[in-house]
Amino acid sequence: MSFDEVINRFGTHSVKWDMMEKIYGVPADDGIAMWVADMDFRPPQCISDAIGKMHDHGVYGYYGDETPYKDAICWWMENRHGWKVDPGAIFTTHGLVNGTGMCVDAYTQPGDGVVLFTPVYHAFARVISAAGRQVVECQLVNNDGRYEMDFDAYDAQMQGHEKMVILCSPHNPGGRVWSREELQGVADFAKRHDLILVSDEIHHDLVYPGHTHIPMTNVDDSILDRLVMMTATTKTFNIAGSHSGNVIIPDEALRARFAARMAALGLSPNSFGLFMAEAAYSPEGAAWVDDLVQYLDGNRKLLDDAIAKIPGLSSMPLEATYLSWVDFSGTGMIREEFTRRVEQGARIAVNHGPTFGTGGESFLRFNIATPRSLVEQACERLADAFSDLQ
Repeated sequence: MSFDEVINRFGTHSVKWDMMEKIYGVPADDGIAMWVADMDFRPPQCISDAIGKMHDHGVYGYYGDETPYKDAICWWMENRHGWKVDPGAIFTTHGLVNGTGMCVDAYTQPGDGVVLFTPVYHAFARVISAAGRQVVECQLVNNDGRYEMDFDAYDAQMQGHEKMVILCSPHNPGGRVWSREELQGVADFAKRHDLILVSDEIHHDLVYPGHTHIPMTNVDDSILDRLVMMTATTKTFNIAGSHSGNVIIPDEALRARFAARMAALGLSPNSFGLFMAEAAYSPEGAAWVDDLVQYLDGNRKLLDDAIAKIPGLSSMPLEATYLSWVDFSGTGMIREEFTRRVEQGARIAVNHGPTFGTGGESFLRFNIATPRSLVEQACERLADAFSDLQ
């Protein structure tokens, strides 16, 4: 397939494109949607073939015998990430926002604190707050355009009511691939404060050359009794609408608590998501991902070069993800002004930095997982919108 193909997604109930004008005021007739984290590419043919096979059969009943599906997950994690997964440790949730909510529900009580390293994926705070828990923001240090952690500061913040910490690895929106030392720091932090550690690794397949993602489960065996891993096919293969995610729990006691909440809520997987995941986690799916990352790498360089030419703007170097985190603080503009220029001047819909928590105030997030011609248009429009600075 060609990632350059421009696919018209208007009128398909695409939240990214069909809701762009209503939410951001970016005109549908010539706006560019660079907000919601899904891609404007078709998934690999193996996934389409799996759906075609379901269609040809014509009966959409309950899914039984999850062995091939779980075997595919285990194959992928071992071959792509060097992580041996016990099939009995795998739970399927309705995506990883649901997985996050299930973890909060299973392992904390109302009023408990849940630690986030902010700025970070906005759905975490939304789910935590909606569950009546307290969001505890530990702000990442922006060290010359690179996010780092300050565990001495975080230790001093803890008040004793915190029961869980959620890590985004690789990091969204900063694009960091955390080092082994940083991951060990998170593990030690969780142990020091007796926290359940939920590691959301949904972007782990989208890592650029020169960087290697390390699964948290491979960092420190002593945290396996407090660790919950979350992965998914949805981000990697652009099948977010299937709403399926893997919650992988090494410890049997933690597994039992999670299973009890799943049973109490009557949750079971969507068969479409399972068929798609089994097809995705395959050699054909792996080859497609390799091609995808190479293409995204080109888009990444294109946007970074354009941003670097605009005085006062800087993009964090992306080590992973297709989400570029652009800082406008150097312009001296208030947030409303630089946002207006992007949305009304350049006609680009982007995510607003403050929704990601403390530390995101001067940023906007751009989704570059779109045909290169649209990235080129976006770059030209940004240059025009900020031409008075050049």
